[in-house]
Amino acid sequence: MHQNSHSVVIIGYGGMGSYHAKLIKDNERVKVVGTYDIDSVRAEASTQDGYRAYPSLEAVLEDKTVESIVIATPNDSHKEIAVRAFASGKNVICEKPVTMNVSEFEEMTAAAEQAGKVLMVHQNRRWDEDFLIIKQMYDQKSIGDLFRIESRVHGANGIPGDWRHMEVHGGGMLLDWGVHLLDQALFMIDSKITSVSSRLSFILGDEVDDGFEATIQFENGISYLIEVGTTNFITLPRWYVKGTEGTGIIEDWSMTGRTVTRNREVEHVEPKPIQAGVGLTKTMAPPSEEATITGVLPEPFRQPSSFYDNFADVLDGKAEPIVKNDQVLRVLNLIEAIFEGGRTGETIRDFDQY
Repeated sequence: MHQNSHSVVIIGYGGMGSYHAKLIKDNERVKVVGTYDIDSVRAEASTQDGYRAYPSLEAVLEDKTVESIVIATPNDSHKEIAVRAFASGKNVICEKPVTMNVSEFEEMTAAAEQAGKVLMVHQNRRWDEDFLIIKQMYDQKSIGDLFRIESRVHGANGIPGDWRHMEVHGGGMLLDWGVHLLDQALFMIDSKITSVSSRLSFILGDEVDDGFEATIQFENGISYLIEVGTTNFITLPRWYVKGTEGTGIIEDWSMTGRTVTRNREVEHVEPKPIQAGVGLTKTMAPPSEEATITGVLPEPFRQPSSFYDNFADVLDGKAEPIVKNDQVLRVLNLIEAIFEGGRTGETIRDFDQY
């Protein structure tokens, strides 16, 4: 073990738990010393991967050599496991959504504070390159001031897995993918939300949403659309953004994209009318070639460190968390507003914990 490495046990060794194990394997400052999973098949898989499989959660919490745990279980079990971990003197990294609602998270953070322990939520998509490119465009105003941002993830495979179909376990796409895209939005835009309007989709007949759309209006004038779909056989771009000087697009996670900006070196060129259906239009005619500049996407914004390096720095007292708990609380509060808006059909205002 590295001289300053921090020991962790992964609770729940399914898809996300084993993903955390791979992430930590490359990190010299954090080391997985074991796992616990109620499923014997998953426990055996962790043994095959070289980890000690603890016989129970109690055994993990009673082990004084274990400094921290990673919670990668279904959403409805996060709070109870975390509260017990804090009481036994452990730090906690928790998968998202961290809890089912705001009040559960307040309980969790209170338990962490009382124990004097670290709680960090794994909002890993703050490190996604596509998002960090858009954040750079926003921060640097490379296509002028952004006023419209559209963020979408589309698939055609329905809701994955088993428990994600069930409301009792915190299933559905708003809690699954929405929590990532909303976190990205609030991390990027430092402005109060004035309103949110939303629509949830139940096309597949599940008791939880198979997709949703939410339009967030910020006090600084930005309109931000977030859309998640699992019934899209043709996908729309991952990002589409409009600024006062141009437009940007990122098609997908392969970073295929471009910007088109106004060419300020050229005098205004009156557009020529084009045939549009059975009529003519100047309004929708494309700008002349000399009036615009097609450019490449900017380099992505650089986070100061990886998630696990940041976690180690926080434990060592060297850094603030990149994912702060008041930010996580604000996202959960926004999710509750989106659920309410989807249920009532009303635009929700005066709720933001900015």
